[in-house]
Parts: sequence; C-alpha cells; structure tokens
Amino acid sequence: MKNLKTIALALFVATATAVSAQTKKVDVAKSKINWVGKKVTGQHNGTVDLKEGALVFKGTKLTGGKFTVDMNSISTKDLEAGKGKEKLDGHLKNDDFFGTDKYPTAVLEFKTIKDKGNNVYGVTADLTIKGKTAPVSFDIAVKGNTATTQFNVNRTKYDIKYGSGSFFDNLGDKAINDDFEIDASIVF
Repeated sequence: MKNLKTIALALFVATATAVSAQTKKVDVAKSKINWVGKKVTGQHNGTVDLKEGALVFKGTKLTGGKFTVDMNSISTKDLEAGKGKEKLDGHLKNDDFFGTDKYPTAVLEFKTIKDKGNNVYGVTADLTIKGKTAPVSFDIAVKGNTATTQFNVNRTKYDIKYGSGSFFDNLGDKAINDDFEIDASIVF
C-alpha cells in the first residue's frame, strides 16, 4: 500500500511539472491594432485588422507567437469620409505604400523571447511586409487573456520609400517619417 501511494505521488508530481506548450488562438474580433504615421506637417492614425494569430505559452510563460495582418483592412481614422479619407486609404493600399493587391497580408513571427519579469517579455520577431522580412524588437506585456505592445516599424526596410527623406531630396514639407508606430492589444 505504501508503494502504491509513493507511485501515485510520483506520477502526480511528474504530471504537474511536465508542462507542455499551449497555443492560444487570438480573438481577432476583440483584438485591436492602431497605427500612427507622421510627416513634417502633421500625422495620420488608423487601424488595421488581424486576420489570424496565436500566442504560445509554457505554463504561464510566453514562448512564441505568430500573427497575420489583413493589409486590405488598413483604414485612416483621423479623416472623415469625403475629407480625403478615401484618397489616403487608397494611397496606403497602392504600391507607393503597402501594395495590398499583390501583398494582402503582413506576418509577424516571434523568434526570441526573454522573460523580463512581471509578465513582460522582450521579443525579437521577423516582420514580413510586401514580401520583405526584417527583424523588429519590442516589449510585450501579458495580463490575463490580453497582450499589449507598442513599437516602431521602419517602413523603408520593407521597400516602402514614398516621401522618405532618407531616399529623396527636396521633399520639404512633403517628407514622411520612415518610422510608423504600432499600438496593439491582442485578446486570446
């Protein structure tokens, strides 16, 4: 009887400590991605939707993630219909920017993750936009069933050079910053 209790306890401990990876699918309807693009004379902001995504955990620790963004959903929020919104949204979708006819999605895939404590992780990920892949680094905080992050993306790494002072001279007040800002709240 004592051996049976010992075996049962050993199995319980082994089961409790052998934590396997768990993939948690993202709720795309509840998740939000906001963007801000700045230029010399001001800025524009808007949203873009997730198509699909998942975070991977081992126990409570974040160990991976991959997200696909629907680039055709890019939408300016600071302009009203009839006040240039349709023109800017169309321009963002054309080849000067994201070329959504040819590249309808962008993909972010976590490559390395460092636990910084307090449910904050330092992530280096591969971001693919317009068929070009480059690394991005950011911190992501996980609380309950939500992960939040803010980071900048240098658009020129993805061959998006329109209005960039890094590539064109004499743009004056038509220059557009190379970096755009992402602020994401991911619900899983």
